[in-house]
Amino acid sequence: MSMITSTPALADACAHLARFDFVTVDTEFLRETTFWPKLCVIQLASPERVFVVDALADGLDLTPFFDLMRNEAVIKVFHAARQDIEIIWHLGGFVPQRVFDTQVAAMVCGFGDSISYDQLVARVTGVSLDKSHRFTDWSRRPLSQSQLDYAEADVTHLRDVYRHLSDTLAARGRSDWVNEEMSVLTSESTYRTEPEDAWQRLRMRVKKPRELVILKEVAAWREREAQGRDVPRSRVLKDDSLFEIATQGPTTVEALGQLRTIPKGWERSRAGEEIIAAVKRGIAVPKEEWPKLPKGRQVPEGTGAAVDLMKVLLKLVSENEGVASKVIATVDDLEDIAASDNADVPALHGWRREMFGELALKLKRGQLALSFDGKKVVAIEQ
Repeated sequence: MSMITSTPALADACAHLARFDFVTVDTEFLRETTFWPKLCVIQLASPERVFVVDALADGLDLTPFFDLMRNEAVIKVFHAARQDIEIIWHLGGFVPQRVFDTQVAAMVCGFGDSISYDQLVARVTGVSLDKSHRFTDWSRRPLSQSQLDYAEADVTHLRDVYRHLSDTLAARGRSDWVNEEMSVLTSESTYRTEPEDAWQRLRMRVKKPRELVILKEVAAWREREAQGRDVPRSRVLKDDSLFEIATQGPTTVEALGQLRTIPKGWERSRAGEEIIAAVKRGIAVPKEEWPKLPKGRQVPEGTGAAVDLMKVLLKLVSENEGVASKVIATVDDLEDIAASDNADVPALHGWRREMFGELALKLKRGQLALSFDGKKVVAIEQ
């Protein structure tokens, strides 16, 4: 294992890594006290060497690492890649392409839903990993030897996991299935955080369009404030406060100060004045431009039994095919299929339709029956 603390050393390491078909990648970061994740350590491995990069080293320029991540001749192998890619998106301004996520691949290869890295390593290689540093403070320096060992293990065993899963997918003719799943993971829209859309992340508690339009403005203000100050959203203003402001619609700092969820004296700050301005912007939106309240999913009457049967069928197919059920279809998919034979859901497209969708439609039409054969459920075509 080589420890990288300088830009020339990082450039040399990345030049070595770029010679191979794939590299394994992991990151260690903190985000408990920040809006954006604080990158502390990068782990990289080729089939021959392992590098641990101190991302907090003085004067270190990460450009060679970003160039490697942009290199489409090299497959970038991650486990549960979303947060790692989010860091690259934030710091580098791009999303790596040709990504292989071993957690997703494991679901397609029958390792269950969202298997952890240490569980996957144990099942593929038989090695039991020490996860005692999972919640360590990676920003402290110097890094201990046990931290370095932990960091190294996160990419060394990933090489064996990748080879095993890649070979399994090829043997089963399922490589394209994982490539299809990677399209969402490598889409820039997955990582964009537009302040105007911040309200969509909230668990809705407003009941009127007028309240929603105020909520959108106040949530957008909080998002911009949190991003600008690089602090968690809750450090700026808690969700409960957003909803109380939206429902009460205070237009003066005095009225804002009367709200139960607003900290005492907070209304007299700059933030208090900006919240009032946001509320007024919401109130000024013409009624004809008010957004519609999001509606919860309504399961059409009479489809509940069909959905329940399809859940059993999904479990049966998942076990028989060795593919995690959540990759094949979601409960929302089942509800949509129960309501319409032509539902535009992933479960009725491509390999999912061949594996499950057609059977689900036959079950719904009475052309397929579920029965017990001993202790197992089996599907019988009518």
